[in-house]
Amino acid sequence: MEKDFDRWNGIKKNVHRREEPILFHEREIWWCALGANVGSEQDGVGDSFERPVLVIANFNNNVLWALPLTRTFKPNRFYCQLDDDEGGQSAVVLSQLRLISSKRLVRKIRTLDERQFEAAVRALKRLFPAV
Repeated sequence: MEKDFDRWNGIKKNVHRREEPILFHEREIWWCALGANVGSEQDGVGDSFERPVLVIANFNNNVLWALPLTRTFKPNRFYCQLDDDEGGQSAVVLSQLRLISSKRLVRKIRTLDERQFEAAVRALKRLFPAV
């Protein structure tokens, strides 16, 4: 599949120009303008290149660690399965942990319950013990 880097570049310029502060917290799931990325990095989808992400850590008001979500769960150490409020399932892609600007956050979806968040953090620490 051909990636539309040129269209994403136009959207990215607008994301970069955002001035309003975005208030976010650990455990929250947000739609995020991840964009068109290189190689096997998780891309955003749709016209706005967005994908849900789980906020793992906020370092300040401007940057955070985020894990992208996917509906495709693979039973291996790189994925941690989550349940959603409607009884559906998704997974965080642990190997795709990213430091991102809060300017990429578009709109909050929900707050993950503490049990699931702690399970994701434990899985992340097993994969990256230094975290």
